[in-house]
Amino acid sequence: MPMPWFLLSLALGRSPGVLSLERLIGLQDTARCSPGLSCHLWDGDVLCLPGSVVSAPGPVLVPARLQTELVLRCRQETDCDLCVRVAVHLAVRGPREERAEEEERFGAAASPELEDSRKAALQARVVLSFQAYHTTRCVLLEVQVPAALARPGPSAVQGPSHTRSGDLLPYGSVVFDCFKAALGAEVRIWSYTQPRYQKELNVTQLLPDCKGLEVQDSIQSCWALPWLSVSAEGDLVRLVLDAPEEQRFGLALYRSQPHGAPRPWWHRNLTGPQTITLNHTDLLPCLCIQVWPLEPDSVRTSTCPFREDPRALRNLWRAARPRLLPPHSWLLDAPCSLPAEATLCWQAPGGGPCQPLAPPLPRDNITVNKAQEFPLLRGHPNLCIQVSSWEKLQLQECLWADTLGPLRDDMLLVETRGPQLNRTLCALEHSGCTPLPSRASTRAARVGEHLLQDLESGQCLQLWDDDRGALWACPMDKYVHRRWALVWLGCLLVAAALLLLLLLLLRKDPVKAAARGRAALLLYSADDAGFERLVGALASALCALPLRVAVELWSRRELSAQGPLAWFHAQRRRTLQEGGVVALLFSPGAVALCREWLQDGAAAAAPAARGPHDAFAASLSCVLPDFQQGRAPGRYVGACFEGLLAPDAVPALFRTVPVFSLPSQLPDFLGALQGPCARGSGLLAERAQQVSRTLQPALDSCFQHRGAPGRGAGWALGPGPGLE
Repeated sequence: MPMPWFLLSLALGRSPGVLSLERLIGLQDTARCSPGLSCHLWDGDVLCLPGSVVSAPGPVLVPARLQTELVLRCRQETDCDLCVRVAVHLAVRGPREERAEEEERFGAAASPELEDSRKAALQARVVLSFQAYHTTRCVLLEVQVPAALARPGPSAVQGPSHTRSGDLLPYGSVVFDCFKAALGAEVRIWSYTQPRYQKELNVTQLLPDCKGLEVQDSIQSCWALPWLSVSAEGDLVRLVLDAPEEQRFGLALYRSQPHGAPRPWWHRNLTGPQTITLNHTDLLPCLCIQVWPLEPDSVRTSTCPFREDPRALRNLWRAARPRLLPPHSWLLDAPCSLPAEATLCWQAPGGGPCQPLAPPLPRDNITVNKAQEFPLLRGHPNLCIQVSSWEKLQLQECLWADTLGPLRDDMLLVETRGPQLNRTLCALEHSGCTPLPSRASTRAARVGEHLLQDLESGQCLQLWDDDRGALWACPMDKYVHRRWALVWLGCLLVAAALLLLLLLLLRKDPVKAAARGRAALLLYSADDAGFERLVGALASALCALPLRVAVELWSRRELSAQGPLAWFHAQRRRTLQEGGVVALLFSPGAVALCREWLQDGAAAAAPAARGPHDAFAASLSCVLPDFQQGRAPGRYVGACFEGLLAPDAVPALFRTVPVFSLPSQLPDFLGALQGPCARGSGLLAERAQQVSRTLQPALDSCFQHRGAPGRGAGWALGPGPGLE
């Protein structure tokens, strides 16, 4: 029996009480000011271009606080829309109060410039920016404070009679009526001046719905909205819409964004009762539902039911990952906004915690999908990013590991600079930062003199430098303590014996020895059951070579737990770090999906449009950058099956690596998987014949399955969440 989370119409009440709203007659926007101020509303909307912050030439009028109120804008008594009234409380920023203080001190001896400034009125152009799903507006208000009110005093200033330059002095408010909004929508409002003298003010508000307002008889969209229930049963989430058989309505799933327009994810026009099924891996805190009658000028009503769902939050952190942006930037790539802070740390090889580096990157809040600057001179494999939320470490990524290789046995020297050119050096270790030189018994202390000599001779790599200090990475691989010389000699003898044994094995069976244990990750698009059986037969045959084969067909439980993107990212990184290869098995469905990505980008292929375990769709977000940036050769190979797809049908971008036609080119394909050491072996043909005999029954079965009616459209991009 499903356990209901909540039962609501998309006119669900979010407030415990019922609100009664003021009514405005007419459709014209208006503006009014507090007594003593004059204001004017520009006709029509303006472009939403805040621009950069500039220095104020003197005292300026700026927004100090935003306040919102819900009202009804009505054409007739029973034909109203929900509207957001915005009050902007204004203040003066600048040195006017200091000039008043100087005039008070010197009396009549004040300069003519002070007198002119005292008589001048203050003017401002205030922009109000409104954003909701499918709606963006900006209006411009011109406000003027008369000269008589433009001086601080008991009538204008609350609190101390004088403040320092840069403080805000309140000077009244201006009220705008109003921004039309959808019931249940999340709206964001910004306010700034043109030109902009400070960071813009903003407020986010989740509007109530029909049940939370005393307006059911006034807003026509409240009359006949379908009822929606959301329930969970195992790994599935069901959206059940209860509506009359003949009622037609639109339903959309979208991802709300703190900045910019929401991201559409799925949309359908429906009639009558419907059930939409989502996998729990599709849930995100910013996933919202919007419904509206299919009538002219209907109001869209939204709800975001998964904001507090723990599974949605876990999915968000699994999908988030830091990404390096050359030359010295990075960003946190995530589908939704999340509260996070990041810091730089130093990860030494051999395990242990990553040591935080307050300079050069102090712990600070970050904005997802926004580039963050690295104040570094150059990168290093041991430099990592830690992302935390609510003081809990969520992510750690060594961003330079893919380009600069694995962790190095380098010692990080931290230089601190004080006043009068004072300089101290310490070496960062697990136990703390060891001063150099030092008589401690730590590893850095034993070679401290040598590290200082390396630093002076320029053998250390400088990573960061400013007035506070510097960071240096000094290689440690050349310092081997003499008392371990015999141990190292014994290790070398053992290694020589093992090498001799390995050479003997190579002479007996070079193909098997060269390919033993090499990792291979197979990626494919699950076009149909016959093609999946064909991929399974190929993977089983490759395991007998032997190769260490990873394929999502054998990892369904792990894939469901982690999600397709996180599973592929982990498998790809492990395979490439171990010197393995990623094999792309192209089919008509895979080619269609690749072409959609290349034409329309990631938005063309929503995760729910593919199967619940289709790692190929998720993998394209990581695979495509490797091909576009020239990193694919040596890491990837391609293959297609004769009779199902010709190599020429593979998009040109993916033909920058070898694409083999199977089974005729099996020897070359096996040689590419096993590595260059096995390509010249005479046993490749025998291995290829064994694999070919294993593949043939599955290939024949796939041909028969493709001939069955009703699968012709199965290769195209699916419609999103399933309708039951």
